[in-house]
Amino acid sequence: MTALIEARGLTVRHGGVAVLANVDFAIAPGEIVTVVGPNGSGKSTLIRALIGLAPAAEGSVHRRPGLRIGYVPQRLQVDAGLPMTVRRFLSLPRRVADRDAAAALARVGVADLGARQMAGLSGGQFQRVLLARALLSGPDILMLDEPTQGLDQPGVAGFYRLIEEVRAETRAAILMVSHDLHVVMSATDRVICLNGHVCCEGTPQVVTDAPEYRALFGLGTGGALALYRHQHDHDHDGDHGHGHDPAHPHHIHGPDCNHGAHDAG
Repeated sequence: MTALIEARGLTVRHGGVAVLANVDFAIAPGEIVTVVGPNGSGKSTLIRALIGLAPAAEGSVHRRPGLRIGYVPQRLQVDAGLPMTVRRFLSLPRRVADRDAAAALARVGVADLGARQMAGLSGGQFQRVLLARALLSGPDILMLDEPTQGLDQPGVAGFYRLIEEVRAETRAAILMVSHDLHVVMSATDRVICLNGHVCCEGTPQVVTDAPEYRALFGLGTGGALALYRHQHDHDHDGDHGHGHDPAHPHHIHGPDCNHGAHDAG
């Protein structure tokens, strides 16, 4: 199947320093890919390069013609003194019909927030409004840069469940940068660990019991990935959900992958 976005030999430099080096990446329609890695590993730079916001010093990025991208940035500050309702925010930079705005808010579980001020939203509500805005373009792929940063555990579980539902309904691909080095949501199809380069990659469910993994690292390896699991028999609003079960490691580590630092942001 033709990739939505493909990078080949991608190198990105900031001030002459290579933040990403020789990265190969591709994502297929409907796929969920989670990117993890320590602080400064180039996770956000990868997303920016794939979108076209960070120029490639070497290599190339190819996007499918007509590709529609929905982007949720890592940080978006709204001045508390600036009057900005949720409804108005959804119409930036282009006007959105009331019907479409209402549908997008309903889809992400915050249908009643249209008249609220952006600066007055909780963390979970804010992230869902950002997701609603990203969905308004009918994207082929959603790119989420640390979307659960700052949320508590129930908020993380609820947001992950929402992403699963969106993928199931729209078949949009999901590329998500995780702020947690050790845990990814259970619906992830593939995990990529960055540390300036792709140092490990694999499908979590398959790699869990891989004999190669057990032979090299055993089952109790510090820094191994676990799946973020939760039950589906409860409601999901902006700040509620379920915990996780970090019971198993889920990807192969390369010999040059430094997992000594926890990615807190």
